[in-house]
Amino acid sequence: MEDFDKLANEHKDAVYRSMIRVCGNREDAEDVLIEALMKAYRHLDQLRDDRAFQPWLAQIARRVCWQLKKREALLPLLQLSMLEQEGKEIQKDEPPVDAEIAAREMKGTLARAVRQLPPLYQEVYRLRDIDDLPGPDVEKQLRISQAAMKSRLHRARELMRQYLDAELAPKTSWDHRKAE
Repeated sequence: MEDFDKLANEHKDAVYRSMIRVCGNREDAEDVLIEALMKAYRHLDQLRDDRAFQPWLAQIARRVCWQLKKREALLPLLQLSMLEQEGKEIQKDEPPVDAEIAAREMKGTLARAVRQLPPLYQEVYRLRDIDDLPGPDVEKQLRISQAAMKSRLHRARELMRQYLDAELAPKTSWDHRKAE
């Protein structure tokens, strides 16, 4: 027992540091080191030479870490299996139907807004804001100056904003301005 304590105290820090790299974080490395020390103690009779203690302990620790990682990788599958066994329904990662419908409607509204732009502005807007091309590439493709590209893009964005504001504004049957 004293020999083990002496060997463990002498080599545990070096093994811990290497386990941080292998396990990826300090918490897992601590857990792995403790588990490896327990296994090493139980199987101390297999150690033939005290000078080989550190590499032997490190090998045990690596195996423990690999087992931990394997368990962590399988955990989601085990949780799914347990849910299914309990008869619980597994939630899908899909968005709710109403969110999907709203997204489709918004996409349609944006497409209509782009189609409403005059062709001169529509090209710049599509290339710059939809296709996300850098300004110099848009200028080159349309064979226009930087100033012209910026001016057209500014005007296109302004028209888009106006169209979307009008389209998305709450529709009321009574206009308070008419009543005044």
